[in-house]
Amino acid sequence: MDPHEIRSLDELEALFDTPGEAAIKKEVDHLVPVYRRLIEASPFYVMATQGAGGLDCSPRGDPAGFVKVIDDRHIALPERRGNNRVDSLRNLIEDPRVGLLFLIPGKGETLRVNGRARITTDPVLLEQTAMKGKPPQCVILIEIETVFFQCARALLRARLWDADSRALAEQTPTAGEMLAGVPASGIDGAAYDDGLDERQERTLY
Repeated sequence: MDPHEIRSLDELEALFDTPGEAAIKKEVDHLVPVYRRLIEASPFYVMATQGAGGLDCSPRGDPAGFVKVIDDRHIALPERRGNNRVDSLRNLIEDPRVGLLFLIPGKGETLRVNGRARITTDPVLLEQTAMKGKPPQCVILIEIETVFFQCARALLRARLWDADSRALAEQTPTAGEMLAGVPASGIDGAAYDDGLDERQERTLY
């Protein structure tokens, strides 16, 4: 056993100061106008779900404004084509609880939304969230339970938006190299990378 493991809420809370007033008051159960502005400006979010098969956390992105705000308690998320694993959607069928983290390039603050989801193929919503004339496969409707912004400290520490940080990408493996690095995949990494940019652009929608 780890003698330093934290096993109780009392032990955990002893490590941290009491939350400040702003940290408490920024959380609401609906989209106030300033939070709506952040969602409408965001081209990217990460979705966390859970189901019988385990946890999933996956990215979603489109041009800013792709998330449709229906009212101050509901938003609609278009589900585009991807790798067809549909891990998040499988989880939502079993457990509707969902967590979302919205990011805006260049901005340190993020927006956190927690709520419950349901999946729909409502023709009106499909048409309203179409991109380049192509509707999404389905739409995820979120009923908001809590929403608040997250301070910029994590992104500042990561230097996420710094121009110098982009050089890190050149030091990491390509998609093909990652596939080839999985021993049982049997995938030719170089062949996979060949024309990858063109394939991705052609199959975005």
